[in-house]
Amino acid sequence: ELIGSLAGFCTTLSLVPQLHRIWRSKSAHDLSLAMFTVFGLGICLWLLYGISIHSPSVIAANGLSLVLVVAILTLALHYDRADSARH
Repeated sequence: ELIGSLAGFCTTLSLVPQLHRIWRSKSAHDLSLAMFTVFGLGICLWLLYGISIHSPSVIAANGLSLVLVVAILTLALHYDRADSARH
């Protein structure tokens, strides 16, 4: 459980710099929406798996990762639309 918790912490934490960059730059021009969409689907499946096996570390890591991915995708789509409206 400890190793799973540390792995989940690291993979979840890895999303924070991307979210911060999009927020700070108000642009997601270099972001692959397809990659983050598929990644988000994978996280949803991991979350369902964690729920099915009652694993707190899998549930926590993937629940938080899902929140971060949704925030990244939401900001990316928002800034993409705002950028498209300007041009």
